[in-house]
Amino acid sequence: MGEDRVSLELSEAIKALTDFAKIGEETLTSAISICIEALSQGNKILICGNGGSAADAQHFAAELVVRFRENRRSIPAIALTTDTSILTAGANDFGYETIFARQVSALARKGDVLIGISTSGRSKNVLLALEEANRIGVKTIGLCGPRSDQMEALCDVCITVPSSKTSHIQEVHEVCLHIIAQELEMWIMEEEKKV
Repeated sequence: MGEDRVSLELSEAIKALTDFAKIGEETLTSAISICIEALSQGNKILICGNGGSAADAQHFAAELVVRFRENRRSIPAIALTTDTSILTAGANDFGYETIFARQVSALARKGDVLIGISTSGRSKNVLLALEEANRIGVKTIGLCGPRSDQMEALCDVCITVPSSKTSHIQEVHEVCLHIIAQELEMWIMEEEKKV
């Protein structure tokens, strides 16, 4: 058994989160504010990504629509990674790089939020979705690994994780999405008290 490998992975995961905590709080807070502003105006959140980031998109959407920790009113969110007919038709007819941009064009409206997740910050289909969102007037949030000029240029807020290892970038993204879900849940519960 590779006890040294296990210890190293745990240490690197802790380091990735600790390093992010030193630099990421402001961008994370800004992302939360963008989401709250959109939701308070009756808009929705769309999320996209590939592979593990696709799973993160679905996980996050479920926590908003269903619940994170508390029973409360649902929060409108759509993971653009789940409709196999749309994904496969788009990839077949227009190319894989268009699969999210087509959905943004169809589903997003000015004032909505698009969260694009790409550990490299270079996923063409995520970047094209962010471009389309900007064209429409949708607010954009990116989650990526070490600085990505391409993604940062397309996002109102870009949450960057200072790690070179994809698995640890994904782990920090998961923590960030849980914090956003927590804060949106707290916000919606406060709003419910006002009614």
